[in-house]
Amino acid sequence: MNIKHIRTYLMACSLVAAFLPLQGLAQQDSEAATTGMQRTAPEHDGQHDFDFEVGTWKIHLKRLDHRLVGSTNWVEFDGTSVTRKVWGGRADLEEFETDSPDGGHIEGLTLRLYDPQTHQWSLYWGTSKSGAMGVPTVGEFKNGRGEFFDTEPSGPNGRSILCRFVWTNTNTDTPHFEQSFSEDGGKTWEVNWITDQTRVKDESARAH
Repeated sequence: MNIKHIRTYLMACSLVAAFLPLQGLAQQDSEAATTGMQRTAPEHDGQHDFDFEVGTWKIHLKRLDHRLVGSTNWVEFDGTSVTRKVWGGRADLEEFETDSPDGGHIEGLTLRLYDPQTHQWSLYWGTSKSGAMGVPTVGEFKNGRGEFFDTEPSGPNGRSILCRFVWTNTNTDTPHFEQSFSEDGGKTWEVNWITDQTRVKDESARAH
């Protein structure tokens, strides 16, 4: 009986010794496959990132009266905007209208174009007074926050400045927008324009 037990024990040890290398290889294959999946994960397709803007909005605006001079005085007023999709969502067009206390009646237009190669948006702004579009502000959304940048050739003080747009709260009916300028290459920023939107719900269905 003792000899039989010894043979059984030796056979079991042999099976375990043969199985362990196979188990290690299977684990390595699984880890390699997981790593490969992580490396080949597709980039974020941002062509629907501005879908939240489609619709009709009431807008409350705050504008810094003088930029990049240390001013803390804000001018506040209200406006409206309507945004509709173009090219199935790969672009959109926003029509903006307001009466500024010191700038009179303003009719603005924002054209947003999506580049499927870079996964970025280019935002163009123009007014009925100028009849022309400015340089595009380019960027993308990450984790629900949109950041867009451009270089303004001539700032308020006659110097080239960086301009930044930031969109937040885009998963709500009250998205928030800020425009900032920087004179030191982006080390510090001064917010000079704030927009808080409220969706007009009875009109949103028509806009979609």
